[in-house]
Amino acid sequence: MNQTLPPNARDDIEIRNIIEEARVIIPGLQALFGFQTIAVFNDRFDQLPEYVKDCHLLGLSMIIIAIALVMTPAAYYRAVNCKMTHEATSMCGGLIRGALVPLSIGLSLDMFTVVYVTTSTLWISIGAAIATFLVLAGLWFVLPVRARREARREAGR
Repeated sequence: MNQTLPPNARDDIEIRNIIEEARVIIPGLQALFGFQTIAVFNDRFDQLPEYVKDCHLLGLSMIIIAIALVMTPAAYYRAVNCKMTHEATSMCGGLIRGALVPLSIGLSLDMFTVVYVTTSTLWISIGAAIATFLVLAGLWFVLPVRARREARREAGR
């Protein structure tokens, strides 16, 4: 980013980037939500144990929370008449990053449900859900934190 820009211009560029990121993410979340919603109308859904249905419902709830978090920056930007401060821009970036937490939980619960439907085995389903969560957490949380630490270490030299 050009360091000669005034602070307000940098915030404007940053919030536009955040909103563009959200614009790219939303269709995938909407599709996921649609597929999750359709599942309850399947005849086999009624035959599932209550705890599997509950996991599906909780996963659906997590996706709704992720959608709300991803959409909030655009709504906030419009509500403040497109005038952003550095703090507001940081908050909006945090909302996008924060959406990854319920999204990873929702996807893991979906994996639990799908694996249970296909195997009818509780332990395999739990293992698949945990593995899914660990992969997502590693890619979305651990990897960026390690990269940020490495960049700070390099900048300090």
